[in-house]
Amino acid sequence: MRKIGLIGGISWVSTSDYYTLINKGINEKLGGLNFSECLIYSFNYADIKKNNDANDWDSTFNMLLKAAEVLKSGGAEAILLCANTMHVIADRLQQAIDIPLIHIAEETAVEIQKKELKKVGLLGTRFTMELDFFKDKLAEKGIETIIPESEEVKNFIHYTIFEELGRGIATEETKKRYLEIANELIKNGAEGIILGCTEIPLVIKEGDLNVPIFDTALIHTQAAINFQLT
Repeated sequence: MRKIGLIGGISWVSTSDYYTLINKGINEKLGGLNFSECLIYSFNYADIKKNNDANDWDSTFNMLLKAAEVLKSGGAEAILLCANTMHVIADRLQQAIDIPLIHIAEETAVEIQKKELKKVGLLGTRFTMELDFFKDKLAEKGIETIIPESEEVKNFIHYTIFEELGRGIATEETKKRYLEIANELIKNGAEGIILGCTEIPLVIKEGDLNVPIFDTALIHTQAAINFQLT
């Protein structure tokens, strides 16, 4: 089994999910008492968010590079960033380390291709929805991405990710609003919905919508399992 390194704490909620999903996945494949051999470097989320809110991606990059180097020195053979937003510096980080970085958007694009979809809706932080780092990976595969147009809606998603979902809080009211937003994207032509924040599965689950959903945390962790076992 190949060892992987998880960069987490962004947030702890999704990091916990990553650890659970990867270990369950390995056990499903190998049985017995087999589980994932992995290392975790977990940040204080407040430090990361302060940089991001100040548009100081260089400081975030330096923090994540240090974490990746620590994980590599511990024997990690690949790195996962356990959050969509952190992939804004993923290509830069990949250039700085000489082990693979398993990219969440690239893996999501592969799954969308399997369903032969050409237009999808993307929900996530304002960074993930408005910057190009995620959408560009889909565009490389011929997939068009749409996001909510309303500033109020984007603010709502961004706020609830940090102030509710990132703290493990999921209310029925928030779930209802997310489903309304997703259905509006579907009305505008989305053939599938990307849960482009690893905490959004707290409020949108398989079967909640009449189109496929792409749970990026689930997709990302499955890619990690495949890497470990090949």
